[in-house]
Amino acid sequence: MEITEPLRAHAQEKTSKLPKFYSSINQVEVIIDGSNGGKTSVEIIARGEHSNVFVVTESGEDAYACIDLAVHKLERQLRRKKEKQRDNKHLGPPQ
Repeated sequence: MEITEPLRAHAQEKTSKLPKFYSSINQVEVIIDGSNGGKTSVEIIARGEHSNVFVVTESGEDAYACIDLAVHKLERQLRRKKEKQRDNKHLGPPQ
Protein backbone atom coordinates (compact mmCIF):
# COMPACT_ATOMS: atom_id res chain seq x y z
CA MET A 1 0.00 0.00 0.00
CA GLU A 2 1.28 3.45 -0.92
CA ILE A 3 1.64 5.76 2.09
CA THR A 4 0.57 9.20 0.95
CA GLU A 5 1.69 12.41 2.62
CA PRO A 6 -1.83 13.22 3.95
CA LEU A 7 -2.04 9.72 5.47
CA ARG A 8 1.37 10.16 7.08
CA ALA A 9 0.34 13.58 8.43
CA HIS A 10 -2.90 12.14 9.81
CA ALA A 11 -1.04 9.37 11.64
CA GLN A 12 1.51 11.82 13.05
CA GLU A 13 -1.20 14.23 14.19
CA LYS A 14 -3.17 11.49 15.97
CA THR A 15 -0.18 9.84 17.64
CA SER A 16 1.36 13.15 18.74
CA LYS A 17 -1.40 13.45 21.36
CA LEU A 18 -0.54 10.13 23.06
CA PRO A 19 1.99 11.49 25.59
CA LYS A 20 -0.81 13.49 27.20
CA PHE A 21 -2.36 10.18 28.30
CA TYR A 22 0.91 8.60 29.50
CA SER A 23 3.86 10.94 29.76
CA SER A 24 6.67 8.37 29.59
CA ILE A 25 6.00 7.45 25.92
CA ASN A 26 9.24 7.99 24.04
CA GLN A 27 8.62 6.23 20.70
CA VAL A 28 5.54 5.54 18.58
CA GLU A 29 5.61 3.36 15.48
CA VAL A 30 2.70 3.11 13.04
CA ILE A 31 2.63 0.16 10.63
CA ILE A 32 0.08 0.25 7.80
CA ASP A 33 -0.42 -2.88 5.72
CA GLY A 34 -2.85 -3.00 2.80
CA SER A 35 -2.02 -6.43 1.44
CA ASN A 36 -4.59 -8.69 3.12
CA GLY A 37 -7.46 -8.94 0.64
CA GLY A 38 -8.25 -5.27 0.15
CA LYS A 39 -8.52 -4.56 3.88
CA THR A 40 -6.15 -2.16 5.53
CA SER A 41 -4.45 -3.21 8.74
CA VAL A 42 -2.97 -0.63 11.11
CA GLU A 43 -0.70 -1.53 14.01
CA ILE A 44 0.54 1.08 16.47
CA ILE A 45 3.39 0.26 18.82
CA ALA A 46 4.10 2.75 21.61
CA ARG A 47 7.23 2.29 23.70
CA GLY A 48 7.64 3.89 27.08
CA GLU A 49 10.15 4.01 29.87
CA HIS A 50 10.94 0.87 31.89
CA SER A 51 10.30 -1.43 28.90
CA ASN A 52 6.57 -0.64 28.76
CA VAL A 53 5.28 -1.59 25.30
CA PHE A 54 1.70 -0.95 24.18
CA VAL A 55 0.45 -2.56 20.95
CA VAL A 56 -2.90 -2.12 19.20
CA THR A 57 -4.12 -3.49 15.87
CA GLU A 58 -7.10 -2.42 13.81
CA SER A 59 -8.24 -3.50 10.36
CA GLY A 60 -10.95 -2.25 8.04
CA GLU A 61 -11.68 -0.66 4.69
CA ASP A 62 -10.45 2.90 5.33
CA ALA A 63 -6.89 3.57 6.54
CA TYR A 64 -7.87 6.88 8.17
CA ALA A 65 -10.66 5.26 10.16
CA CYS A 66 -8.34 2.42 11.18
CA ILE A 67 -5.78 4.92 12.47
CA ASP A 68 -8.48 6.75 14.44
CA LEU A 69 -9.80 3.54 16.01
CA ALA A 70 -6.32 2.22 16.81
CA VAL A 71 -5.34 5.50 18.47
CA HIS A 72 -8.55 5.41 20.50
CA LYS A 73 -7.75 1.87 21.68
CA LEU A 74 -4.22 2.93 22.56
CA GLU A 75 -5.48 5.95 24.50
CA ARG A 76 -7.63 3.60 26.60
CA GLN A 77 -4.64 1.33 27.29
CA LEU A 78 -2.46 4.27 28.28
CA ARG A 79 -5.15 5.78 30.50
CA ARG A 80 -5.61 2.43 32.30
CA LYS A 81 -1.86 2.06 32.84
CA LYS A 82 -1.57 5.59 34.22
CA GLU A 83 -4.53 5.04 36.57
CA LYS A 84 -3.00 1.79 37.86
CA GLN A 85 0.31 3.51 38.53
CA ARG A 86 -1.43 6.39 40.30
CA ASP A 87 -3.55 4.02 42.39
CA ASN A 88 -0.53 1.96 43.39
CA LYS A 89 1.32 5.04 44.60
CA HIS A 90 -1.50 6.10 46.92
CA LEU A 91 -2.38 2.85 48.63
CA GLY A 92 -1.30 3.96 52.08
CA PRO A 93 0.83 2.18 54.67
CA PRO A 94 0.51 -1.61 55.02
CA GLN A 95 -1.46 -2.79 58.05
